Amino acid sequence: MAIRLGDVAPDFTAQTTEGTINFHEWLGDGWGILFSHPKDFTPVCTTELGGFAKRKADFDARNTKIIGLSVDDVASHNQWKSDIGETQGAELNFPLIGDENHAVADLYDMIHPNANDTLTVRSVFIIGPDKKVKLTLTYPASTGRNIDEIVRVLDSLQLTASYSVATPVNWTNGGDVIIANSVSDEEAQTKFPKGFTKVKPYLRTTPQPNL
Repeated sequence: MAIRLGDVAPDFTAQTTEGTINFHEWLGDGWGILFSHPKDFTPVCTTELGGFAKRKADFDARNTKIIGLSVDDVASHNQWKSDIGETQGAELNFPLIGDENHAVADLYDMIHPNANDTLTVRSVFIIGPDKKVKLTLTYPASTGRNIDEIVRVLDSLQLTASYSVATPVNWTNGGDVIIANSVSDEEAQTKFPKGFTKVKPYLRTTPQPNL
């Protein structure tokens, strides 16, 4: 069954390169990103794992844990780690789940039979502190993910969880945001002391409130 926005992220216990984890316990009270890659010792996946490793400090700064998965076992992941470090200039610094029995992949619908009936696609799930799914992304095996975009949308999700705003097209951290239509003009004057611009009755922008 497909995971939908707002669903509680399925819990599981699994073996990883950093030992056995219970997913919800491992997440704790922060945010989490669970992502799958098709297979160890493949070129695009090697670049992605190195890319996530290089950006781990950015995720740490956002109180967000990252964890990867493929249908390879933990022994394979551990053998692959040296290749990632050698070719990408960053050592693996987050856990990889061994899912050779497809238990987690099936929970999260990561195997799409019309693309490949045995390997996981490039899925991304951002999970909030309430353990609910806030974002899902799915890429084909041939397309590596854009980690800048994952960080960008994480910033948006964390901002909009705390303030009555939405983020406009191509928004990046520091840019103006949109006041939610549930907030009246009178309320906006109090909620957003930096002021706001009323482009249309339904389109009001304000400087990012947490800066």
